[in-house]
Amino acid sequence: MEVNRMLDYIKDVLENMPIAWLRLTTHRLDIYDEKLAKVQFLDQFEILANDNNADSSVLNKLPTAYDYIRLGHPLSCLLEWVIANKNNLSPDQVISFLSKTSPILAILRKNLLDHKNTLIAFTDELPRSFDSEILRSIYGYTFELKKVDKASDISTFDGSTIFVSQQGEISSVDRNPNIDFYINVHADFGSVLLVNGEQNNNYISDIQHVRRRETVAMTPDNCLSVLKSLIKQPASDTPKTNVVENKAIVLDAIKEVSGANTTPLVASSGLSVQYAILMGLVHNAKENHKGKAIKIVVPPNCYGGTNDQARRVAACSDAIEIVDLPVDGDNDMVQSIAIVLDKIANEDAIPYIIAEIPTNPRVEVPDLHKLRDVLSAKRKTASGNEAIDPVFILDQTFCPNVNFLGEADILSTVRTISFASGSKFPSGGKCTAGYCVANKKGEALMDKIALHLRLCDNEATDLQMEILAKQMPSMKQRIHEAYLNTLEFVDFIKETLPTAKINFVSEELAKEGFTPSVFSLDLPTKGATVEERETYKRELNHKLIHLMISEIPNESKYCVSYGQLNGCYWTIPATSTQGTTKEDDKDYIARVSLSPNMDVELHKKVFLQFVESM
Repeated sequence: MEVNRMLDYIKDVLENMPIAWLRLTTHRLDIYDEKLAKVQFLDQFEILANDNNADSSVLNKLPTAYDYIRLGHPLSCLLEWVIANKNNLSPDQVISFLSKTSPILAILRKNLLDHKNTLIAFTDELPRSFDSEILRSIYGYTFELKKVDKASDISTFDGSTIFVSQQGEISSVDRNPNIDFYINVHADFGSVLLVNGEQNNNYISDIQHVRRRETVAMTPDNCLSVLKSLIKQPASDTPKTNVVENKAIVLDAIKEVSGANTTPLVASSGLSVQYAILMGLVHNAKENHKGKAIKIVVPPNCYGGTNDQARRVAACSDAIEIVDLPVDGDNDMVQSIAIVLDKIANEDAIPYIIAEIPTNPRVEVPDLHKLRDVLSAKRKTASGNEAIDPVFILDQTFCPNVNFLGEADILSTVRTISFASGSKFPSGGKCTAGYCVANKKGEALMDKIALHLRLCDNEATDLQMEILAKQMPSMKQRIHEAYLNTLEFVDFIKETLPTAKINFVSEELAKEGFTPSVFSLDLPTKGATVEERETYKRELNHKLIHLMISEIPNESKYCVSYGQLNGCYWTIPATSTQGTTKEDDKDYIARVSLSPNMDVELHKKVFLQFVESM
């Protein structure tokens, strides 16, 4: 498409675009095909562009680009499509990031695994957070640095050549066949990576995977600002918020809700803060326990992003190994941890344990006193020396209101770092963000975590802080009200469909503060074989979800998230949140998330229709 015609069309699109493109963090799964993420959206968008059709009604009917905005979203796809067209590239060759350093790290990671050399050429200076020494010593990346005046100065190199330039207008490049990757950095909005040449297309999925797991796509607001600059429109006139005040409100809210008396860190997403935790702990281990093996202990059926990310960290170093931690069903978390820690102690290795409490998606809580005792126990190595005590990395996204971290709380004797996804209860689904905070025992680890959060340029944006500052003061009340709605719905299902298995917290656990708004529903099945019973159950899951979202379209949504401000979300973890989990560990059950603001009676009525149709 001719450039001026394209920009004129984009102007019309921005005027008529659905508000969901800018404001939603999670999108509909019933109009989403993960294998065709971005592609399906853009294929249909291009048809509209060729017809010069920018009506709001047709834009609203476009398929979901990505199910969650950390991965990408309609506006990131739109920006990448525009930049691709301007530079005679395919849209999959353009990838936008909120981070200024992560696109560089994405290429370095692939080249590390492929044993390939990397030259990083740059004008002026590299992003301030880029730390070449730590990238070499802790991440294991190898590369050469070269300062140049312009892209045309770059000659051939035996390996990959990255050209990094900081510029106000990030859509154009000075093409040079000797450059494999262009990374255009914008001081305020993030960066755009352009893949140059078909010989480098095999990098695209790996770069996308880094954006998926270790950082986030450029935010909708930032994408909109860049797109407006391309069509010569001024950015939003929204007045600058009080950044310092917002940050103070958020940090105080995190300390209050977690019970911690240490300084939290706030990141661009839950997974980006988790990545900082892991790399910070790896850094700590290499610095303080030279030569010792690092064991990252993780449940194989936990949130798929956690599982995948931990294994990706381990893949980059021979010193790091993943140890499976069975926690659900017939497996007791405490017993599993005891077995694992005894083995790691015997090997004189360093144990880092990641666990969700309650577990996701089956909403199970271990005996916390036994958990504390097992984690606090003194152990010996095979040679009789004192073993290294574990660091417990606690994912509190399901129940961020439970106090684990205070000096009188249950895990006070254990080095503990708690983290949570900010797109859930903290923001009510209004932005991606994430935070972590340590107890006093684990406080000394936070400096390293903060260092890696900055290095990856994954700190929360000013807008994310503004949203969190508005939403977090009401979080505990919202959690309570959503729990009451969830409890009412769960009790109704138990009455109307007693053969279903429901995973939800007990009354006793609720009294201890575990009041999630999420439950899992294992529907009754039938069939002569295991395969027949499993097939029937999966079909029943889809039948239920389809009925709920069809009958209550304004409230019931097929979405992956929870902690939302309104309505009810339905998903099947095996096909969404556990997408990268090993098949045998996936849960083909329905996960249901209720909000404080919804019509519970209507949901009960429709569920009864489902039961009567079985």
